[in-house]
Amino acid sequence: MDPSRLHGVTRRSALQSVAAAGAASLLPRISSGQEAAGDLSWRRRLIDYLETHARKDGGYGWEGQERSHLTPTFAVVGCYNLLGEKPPKAKEVAEFIRTHHPRALKGQLGQELRAFEWQQIQSLVWLDEDVSSFRDVVKNWKSPYAYPKQYERNGYPVFQQEVSAILSWKLLRLPVDEIPVAFVEYLNSRRRSNGSFNNTPSREGSDGHVLNTWWGLQALAALESDRQPVDWQKSTTAAWLRKCQLESGAFGYQPAAGPGDWDDLAYTWAGVRSLALLGFRVDAVEYVHSLWNEDGGFGDRPKWLSNPLATYYALDTLAALGSLATREPKAAATTRTRPRLPEDLKVFSIQIEAHGQGSPEEAVDLADSLKIHLWGAKNSKTGWIERAQHLANQQGADVRFFVASEEHVTWIGVAGMGIYSHMSDVVGPAAASLGSSLAGDRTTLWSDFRHQRLGDPSALWATAIQQNSTATRPPNIFPIVTAGRDAGTLVRSGGRLIWQFGENEPLVRMLLDDSIMRGGYSAISTYHFGNPDFTNTSPFLMRYRGQIPFVALQDAHGTEPWWFADMTAGFRTLFLATKPTWENWLTALKNNWVVAVRHDVVSSGETWMHGMPEVIEVVKDQWREWQWWDNPGIERPLVSIVALKPTSEFETGKPESGFAVRVRCAFTNTTQGLPKTRLSELMKLMVAGKQVEPEHVTKRRPNGAIEDDYYLYASPEAQPGRYTATATVRNVATEKETKRSIAFVV
Repeated sequence: MDPSRLHGVTRRSALQSVAAAGAASLLPRISSGQEAAGDLSWRRRLIDYLETHARKDGGYGWEGQERSHLTPTFAVVGCYNLLGEKPPKAKEVAEFIRTHHPRALKGQLGQELRAFEWQQIQSLVWLDEDVSSFRDVVKNWKSPYAYPKQYERNGYPVFQQEVSAILSWKLLRLPVDEIPVAFVEYLNSRRRSNGSFNNTPSREGSDGHVLNTWWGLQALAALESDRQPVDWQKSTTAAWLRKCQLESGAFGYQPAAGPGDWDDLAYTWAGVRSLALLGFRVDAVEYVHSLWNEDGGFGDRPKWLSNPLATYYALDTLAALGSLATREPKAAATTRTRPRLPEDLKVFSIQIEAHGQGSPEEAVDLADSLKIHLWGAKNSKTGWIERAQHLANQQGADVRFFVASEEHVTWIGVAGMGIYSHMSDVVGPAAASLGSSLAGDRTTLWSDFRHQRLGDPSALWATAIQQNSTATRPPNIFPIVTAGRDAGTLVRSGGRLIWQFGENEPLVRMLLDDSIMRGGYSAISTYHFGNPDFTNTSPFLMRYRGQIPFVALQDAHGTEPWWFADMTAGFRTLFLATKPTWENWLTALKNNWVVAVRHDVVSSGETWMHGMPEVIEVVKDQWREWQWWDNPGIERPLVSIVALKPTSEFETGKPESGFAVRVRCAFTNTTQGLPKTRLSELMKLMVAGKQVEPEHVTKRRPNGAIEDDYYLYASPEAQPGRYTATATVRNVATEKETKRSIAFVV
């Protein structure tokens, strides 16, 4: 589109009735003539595959997930639409779609994710359902949503989310001349001179991305009318798209290889559909056929697991190529059999980014009570890990503390996408030199981050070629910034990088694909303190099932581990090994012997899991070794009792002389690590065989929220010797009394 065409124009002159052709909802279907043209035995297998994802709530879910989700439901409905059918229980499916926007799962982050409304509307349109109830929602979108600047430095909106507003407007048949001009100007600002689109403004000078180009072209189609034609720049845009196509027939995301740029079904779908919209055809049938698997579904790449969204992309691509029903896919590319696991593997527990400050005594107590074998101390204070490990060894607690830090204010720039934070979460052995954080005010390019934080990636290309036989790009070598002598020591020292979150799908794909190709992110976060499940709000992460392990990320907040116990006892990561060592944890990551588990109030008392089926099977068989609910052998303690001395570093209430005994009762806690609702109450405290009256200390924030709550008995004149202390508490819910005792020496 010529930048002058839609810049500064009036709403009425810029936006007219939407043209009937080229919009997102116009997807080819199999006609009866097409059905007769080919052998459709594969069609039955495909439908059988789709129905394996049907769930009791009326929707469709991802493989391995008992809960339905909007995105796989959208994908399955789209597949049926392309096949000229409706799902077997279409009315139930429609009701699920209406009532299950991902925001319905409590606790999600507060960003506007408008593509989900678009998925709801488009799915219902495919099902010939009334969508008028969405009109007020869409009409209330007045302008693009600025992405929070704590996550993207410039506040750049996520392109797909904002284009979804235009596409939703069209699907709802709302008057085009009423769409806010801000959306049109935004779309205009993201188009490059070569016809492509991307997330950052075109003035940045970066190239486009094939996914964002497809979304942008759909928006142009929705805006076009007889009175307001669109300057499609057909030849220029088509030339750019053709340069994205590889020798295999697949598409990468740009003409020039960038981070994580390889053959991919989504990129092929976007390239083929974009060219078809512009009136051009290409040949990509053989590549798409190569992604068909024995189970009847399609994977994102050769030898990758099938999933509903990839299957929809495959069918839609074949339809655009005119080959959906006329040619049966060749023999399935992948038949996945469950690998046989070594019989001596046991289940162990790791907590990533648990507390690294506050009471090390209570951290050891929680780890021991909840049977956490590896405790990742987030952003720990100097000496905290050493102190906690000393106490664990002294008390015989089977837990090892390690570094698990979120390197706040690390700004990583990716051309065409923006500058993002929350992308540098590192874990590593406690005693290892893991290198220096790149946190600070400067922006670090992804290529430089790879080198300075992870190490030179070029040596990993040979491994990537072996593991990904279809790789057709040359090695991606980028400019390297000279760094200090500790550059890239993270991986060499046994450390790893964890992906926390991001909602810009093209960006996330680039970095995670780059990690598979050359090393980088070793695990993907799912369950989190502030989001019940990142795969709920970023469902595209499910494409990496079987490629990168899924883990839980506690991301501890607050000053005391005791006041974050809801999270510590609510979700964690399990792994298979012979012993709970750091080296065995790395082996589990490499082999995907990892399962993320959540069971708490957020999951409504249900058990959620992410992991490969053969690993989950072992985990379930050994439930007594890790399950923290309905298991008397592993329980969250209702009271903490700690002996404090003048040398009790990191402990609140430590005395200047003698000793003190501190008692904390159990509370539910806020996500920010503050006590909320009392679960137990102190009935009696005995010290040295005598009942004592401790001081009740409650600290509050200026807004009245409780920050800390404990009982403290001080004995500054205590004589040297051996002492005991026993706290009796009552469970508020059951009124049952419980005792906990400690012995200590002064």
